[in-house]
Amino acid sequence: MKTLIVYSSLTGNTKMVAEAMFAAAPAGAEIYSVGDAPAAEGYDLVAVGFWVDRGSADKNAAKYLLALRNQKVALFGTLGAYPDSDHARDCMARAAMLLDSGNTLAGTFICQGKIAAKLRESFKNLPPDHPHAMTPERIARHEEAGKHPNEEDLAKAQEFFHKVLKAQ
Repeated sequence: MKTLIVYSSLTGNTKMVAEAMFAAAPAGAEIYSVGDAPAAEGYDLVAVGFWVDRGSADKNAAKYLLALRNQKVALFGTLGAYPDSDHARDCMARAAMLLDSGNTLAGTFICQGKIAAKLRESFKNLPPDHPHAMTPERIARHEEAGKHPNEEDLAKAQEFFHKVLKAQ
């Protein structure tokens, strides 16, 4: 099976997940950052990873996703929120909506990852009534996010990828 893994990473989180998936990929699989990725034609499976930005795939990954046609696509992402949250599910659903209807969604995976320092700093300046204000709960979540992706997350990513590959 000719497999392509493409990722966009701001802080290194998504790159780590992509590399873990690549380690579990069949011989001959290829991995590229989104800026260096080839066109997807001719691949049996394309796994595209992104960091969540404004509730969906970041702009570079989104551009790649929008260009895919008639592909089997697995999506994986990282975000600062908890991966079992409604927000995480909504982010993944919005990313999946970027795919043309001719594509087949082979599966999705999302895990928590550290938040870019610049973004964390910008949150400190928000007024208390802003939805992203630095409440004690948000501070705790940001601290927890800084511990991810961890070995357990990477093992789960590999397990996800094995299931996707097995289903093809």
